[in-house]
Order: sequence, then C-alpha cells, then structure tokens
Amino acid sequence: MSGAPSFRQACAVWLKVGCLGFGGPAGQIALLHREVVERRGWVDEDRFAHALSFCMLLPGPEAQQLATWLGWRLHGVRGGLAAGLLFVLPGLLAMLGLSALYVVHGQARWAAPVLLGLKAAVVALVLQALLRMAGRAARGRAGAVAAILAFLALTCTIAPFPLVILVAGLGGWLWGARGGPIAADVEAPPLNGAGRAALVCLAVWLGPVALAFLLAPGSALAQIGAAFSGLAVVSFGGAYAALAYVGQVSGELGWLTPGQMLDGLGLAETTPGPLVLVFVFVGFVAAWRDADPALAWPMAVLGGLMAAWATFAPSFLWIFAGGPFVERLRGHARAAAALSWVGAAVVGVIASLALWFAVHLLFRTGNEAAWGPFRATLPDLVSLDPTALGLVALACGLTFAMRLPILALVAVMTLAGAACSMLLGG
Repeated sequence: MSGAPSFRQACAVWLKVGCLGFGGPAGQIALLHREVVERRGWVDEDRFAHALSFCMLLPGPEAQQLATWLGWRLHGVRGGLAAGLLFVLPGLLAMLGLSALYVVHGQARWAAPVLLGLKAAVVALVLQALLRMAGRAARGRAGAVAAILAFLALTCTIAPFPLVILVAGLGGWLWGARGGPIAADVEAPPLNGAGRAALVCLAVWLGPVALAFLLAPGSALAQIGAAFSGLAVVSFGGAYAALAYVGQVSGELGWLTPGQMLDGLGLAETTPGPLVLVFVFVGFVAAWRDADPALAWPMAVLGGLMAAWATFAPSFLWIFAGGPFVERLRGHARAAAALSWVGAAVVGVIASLALWFAVHLLFRTGNEAAWGPFRATLPDLVSLDPTALGLVALACGLTFAMRLPILALVAVMTLAGAACSMLLGG
C-alpha cells in the first residue's frame, strides 16, 4: 500500500467521487475502488473487500458508508466526516435544485429524453461494475456458488434481500469453522472512544429531529424527521426496498401521490450519489405542500435537508462506533469467512438488480409469473423499446470498447437521449 495521503488530497478524491458517482451503488463502489485501491493504493484489496462486506450488512446507503469508512481509516473521525459529506453533497445540491424546478414546473417532462439516455448509461456502468466486482469478491468455488445462489434467490424467489445476506453470512460463518488462511495484517484501531463516538453521533443525528418536534410538533418537518430516522434503522435491501416503505408513509400522511414518487425517482436517477437522495425530493415536496405559502420555499428546503440528515447521519454512527470492532474481526476465521461470503453474495445481488433495471428499461410491459415461493418477471418481447435498446448498445460500446470516462459517458448519453427524442418526435 502506498503512503497515506494528506487530508486535502483525500478530500479532493471524495469530492470527485461525489460528483461522478452515477450508476447507483454498484457504480459508486466501483469508482471508489478505482480511485482508492487501483489508482492510489491508499487501501489494499482485502481491506476494501472486508469493509464493503461490513457496509452491506448495515442499514442505509452502503456506498456512502464505504466512503465514510475509507475516510475514517485514512484520517480518523474528521476523515470519515469529510468523506461521507463530500460523497453526498453534489447529489444533495442537485436534488434540491431539481425539486425546486419540479414544484414550479410540474411534471418535469423536459427531463424525459435526458433521463432515457442516462438510464442507458447506468446499465452500462452497472455491468462494468458487476464484472469488476465478480473477479474481486466472488473468488474461488465457494464465492462463485454464493454469488450464483444469491442471484437466483433474488431473481426467482420471493426471498428478501436481508434474508439473502443473512444466509450468506451464516453460511460463511459455518464454513469458517473448517479453518483457513487468516489475513496477516490485522492491525486495528483501538476501541477506546468507540462508545463516546457512538453517543456523540446519536445526539447529532437525533438533535435536529427533536428540535423540529419541540418547535413545530405535528408539522411535516417533524414527521419527515421521525419517518426517515425510523427508516434509517431498518432500511436493509437498498434504495428500492426503502422506497416501498417511503411510498407507504407518503400515502398515509398525504405527502406525495404514487405518480409524484415515480417522478422523484426519475429525477434522482439523473443525479450523482446514492439513489436514496430521492428522499430529499420527498421531504422537499412534502414540506412545500404543508407550509404556509409565505414560508413555502424555506420550509421546503428544510424538509429536503431534514430528510437527507435523517437518512445519512446514522451512517456515521454505524461506521464510527462499529468500525474498530469490525477491523478486529479480520483476524477471526469465522467472521472473516462470513464477511467474505457476504461480499460474494453482493455480486449476485448486483447482478439481480442489473437484470431488473435492464428489463424494465428495455421492455415497456411484462408479466409476473409466480408459483409458491418462486416468482420471476417475464418481459413481453413484443414490447421491446428499440430506442432504449440502441441507447444501451451505444452506452456499452462507449464503456467497454472505447473505455470512455464516466463524466464523458454521462454527457454523451445525455445528448444521445435528447437527440433521439428530437429525431423521433418524442
């Protein structure tokens, strides 16, 4: 591993990742790996994979948690804070801006052609990340089996994501009893201060929520803080699983309609950073609708920021309080095997998400086939969207054949989507 970077050098990388973090968690994790492991060697391969497995077991956005862990590993608490904040800041600002445009201009139809090109780019980026991660995390026969079983479980059964990860970890734990090589480098930060860090993070997380309840009980702002704080504790399964809960709460509290939720998700797909930034849109629109017209704008911004705070602040608690303990597990045979199997299962999870995303992008309609605990989404082949197929093929060519950088790929595909819309009269 090369020498540790200065704090300023690390911050520049975290901001770069935050600005270029398109492609969902798979693309963001791959970008972190390329910048931190491949290009700079700040963290070695095994430690990166170990940290990724740990973050996949936590509730909340795993890519932001991984960035926070990397920053913490390099520069302690201030490094973790800088990495986690800079990772989400560009997308947060973009989402606030798009939310403001949405409440003014309605359904944001102007974004549709751009969104199509960006979605095609996302498919290519996720495929690229999947191939890279498969070679890294699903090594050996056991890793390959874990990845395949995880893919089949999520694609062909009703098994929820947390159960798949739990079973993978349990299988690795049992497999670890057979013995095996243990990482020689098990140096870990001291546990001193972990409890204090947990208490501070907990107070910082819940402080704004409590303040909202004290100053405006029953308001949308207080409801947003409570709802997303609760979600932060149980949001296993990634952004799409969390969206089901948010959609239910939004309907019960009258925040957003299902159509508006879909609009917000579409806008979130166009921004860098975690897909759960869609919660900023939810908080913004909910607070806008609840506020007095004279205070609509400041309350809407506060609503978006409250949703972001309650979503991302807990990640610092999980990392700062749990990181030292997990680092020490690198020398424990069963724990190391469990985390290794979780990392392999994550490859299958990402493959399942990539398939789901590609099918829903390329085909306009499909049917759900179910038999007992088994289920699968079967696309209607006659509903194939040739424009989407052409854009995906273009994105894959630019990614794999021309090796276009992420920012250039996003720019080209944005223009390609807009051009297709104009040429086809969309």
